[in-house]
Amino acid sequence: MKLLLDTHILLWAASTPHKLSSKVRALIEDENNELFFSAASLWEIVIKNRLGRSDFVVDPRVFRTALMDHGYQEMAINSEHILMVHDLPPIHKDPFDRILVAQGSIEGMGLLTVDQMVIDYGGTVIVDEDE
Repeated sequence: MKLLLDTHILLWAASTPHKLSSKVRALIEDENNELFFSAASLWEIVIKNRLGRSDFVVDPRVFRTALMDHGYQEMAINSEHILMVHDLPPIHKDPFDRILVAQGSIEGMGLLTVDQMVIDYGGTVIVDEDE
């Protein structure tokens, strides 16, 4: 299965994996799954890191290299993704989350997230919670 990880899941997987549910840890560790991160997540990290957000304290260049070294594939943002954002219902105002929803939907990927507003989009969203 192809999985797109939202920004917080990426950060937690790298630095605080105990925050991830057992379900999500199993999905990430399953060698049959292809793991992806969006360029939008790196953009979000850069912006929120510069704003001094304590949950985004990471060097984005080092982080990207580490993701690639651990087998994650980078997904660029294309015009089809952007146009899909236009068609999404106004559930979530965060542009980073909206582009991730669009990318996951268009690319037929499961989107791993803990964000309830992203979860409300349904479809290919996979919820990070223990049952």
